[in-house]
Amino acid sequence: MRIANLRGRAAIVHGEPGQERATDIATASAGRFGGDFAELYAEWRTVREWAAELTSDEVERHSVALDRSELGAPSPVPRQVFAVGLNYRAHAAESGFDAPEHLPPVFTKYVSSFSGPDTTVTIPAAGNVDWEVELVVVIGQTLRCVEAAQVWAGVAGLTVGQDISERVSQLRGPAPQFGLAKSFPGFSPQGPWLVTPDEFADPDDLELGCSVDGEEVQKSRTRDLIFPVPSLIAALSRTVTLFPGDVIFTGTPAGVGVGREPKRFLRPGERLDSWIEGIGTLQQTFVATR
Repeated sequence: MRIANLRGRAAIVHGEPGQERATDIATASAGRFGGDFAELYAEWRTVREWAAELTSDEVERHSVALDRSELGAPSPVPRQVFAVGLNYRAHAAESGFDAPEHLPPVFTKYVSSFSGPDTTVTIPAAGNVDWEVELVVVIGQTLRCVEAAQVWAGVAGLTVGQDISERVSQLRGPAPQFGLAKSFPGFSPQGPWLVTPDEFADPDDLELGCSVDGEEVQKSRTRDLIFPVPSLIAALSRTVTLFPGDVIFTGTPAGVGVGREPKRFLRPGERLDSWIEGIGTLQQTFVATR
């Protein structure tokens, strides 16, 4: 199942790539479920059971053509947002760090930076803006001290994310400033929709990558995560309680601009395309501060 945030309402997505249609969940359920995403994830298991019983005729009867410009982040109002650093060995190496042996660095991105899949992003004045494609997980039930083997059952789904980062404010010290430097407006695009884990042959092995103006800059597979989704979420749950709708950026592979020689950052007019196998694509265009 694919769930989209269409004009702020939850919708089931169906149809072939490029010809997707969307069915509003509140309408199709005759009001049994509302359009509010917090309520949707709080009742995730019930929503899944209801959706599994829908016939193709019922889905099509309430469907409309899907306009990507009207899409938002699949979990737009999470209680918590977690972002994970150094979770691919090659990225840790290009960043000058040893690969983490225990839990990798964890920080937050702020919800005010969330956006949908196709956006225009302003480059902050005097900023060095970098790309970081990531697999993003949305939690589907309350998780506390879970075992890795239990994690996928508690995941609502997966989506594509970009952890866009402004490196000047991140690294100028006296200590790194991760959360704010990665939370300018539009710095957390996600989408195009949420895909439930059962849609993948292996949700732990997905290709992901991104390109700048057609030049591929990142490409890897999620099987290369040092802490795959099950072990990462199990480790987080031993410290914090994870709630339905919570968003987790799981880490970026090698190829970021700050790790290159010479360093390479995004410029006004450039386009960043990001993708994950079996989910879809993001497209960001960058403009200068006025």
